[in-house]
Amino acid sequence: MIPVWRKSRRSTNQGGACVEVAKLAATIGVRDSKRPNDGHLTLSPEQFAALSQRIKDNILDL
Repeated sequence: MIPVWRKSRRSTNQGGACVEVAKLAATIGVRDSKRPNDGHLTLSPEQFAALSQRIKDNILDL
């Protein structure tokens, strides 16, 4: 399966820090949209959901 990487609709193309996500076989891939060939972080669906929630709750210092 070839992963389909996508950016959030909220991301901008004005030099912002953007990530892309893709559903992989049993995990979620996360990578830097500016450097897609540098590899990606692999998270379980539960880890990805927890990370997303922490971002939404403004818990992380981004």
